[in-house]
Amino acid sequence: MTKDSTPEPLAGDASAGGMFPATGWHLSKTPLEAATTELEWALLRWREAFTRYNLHALNMIGLPEVSPAEMLILHIIRLHDRPKSATMIANLLNRDDIQNVQYSLRKLVSMGLAEKVRDKAGKYNNLAATARGRQACDDMAAIRTQLLIADVAQLDNGEELLLQAARTVSMLTGLYDSAGRTSTGYTIIESPVKS
Repeated sequence: MTKDSTPEPLAGDASAGGMFPATGWHLSKTPLEAATTELEWALLRWREAFTRYNLHALNMIGLPEVSPAEMLILHIIRLHDRPKSATMIANLLNRDDIQNVQYSLRKLVSMGLAEKVRDKAGKYNNLAATARGRQACDDMAAIRTQLLIADVAQLDNGEELLLQAARTVSMLTGLYDSAGRTSTGYTIIESPVKS
């Protein structure tokens, strides 16, 4: 109840400013919070499904020892078939855990999927895909075409939907990165959780 004894609108009630899911989440007190929560949880579920799909595909091509994250790094190395530095690879994946990226790069090199190559000035080592690495990327692309793209093609306006979703997620990535940077300037909230 509000101060004037008027009942508070329920989640999902049109009087609450529009319909939104009645989730019961502590994260969803307004329609915008509910929509944000729905998207976050959809993306988390998508990430898990994406990881499982890649694990199965890596097993299909005989690389069960390669993690999905390492395969993504190999795809980035292969991008445009141009050697890349560890920093560039991390930036393209929006990762700031450079030590973990470097560990994955060493593993890909030790498996013969990537190799170190000197830049034109001969100063720095970059990474390039080997013939075996390019074949692994091509095999993953073939599986993707056969098992995933064929189904995605059945969606009405699938290409338009995917491009709009990609733009939206890219925009939100910037907002989350900005919120994360901004949070470093805030005082830590006093909470009984800490004690």
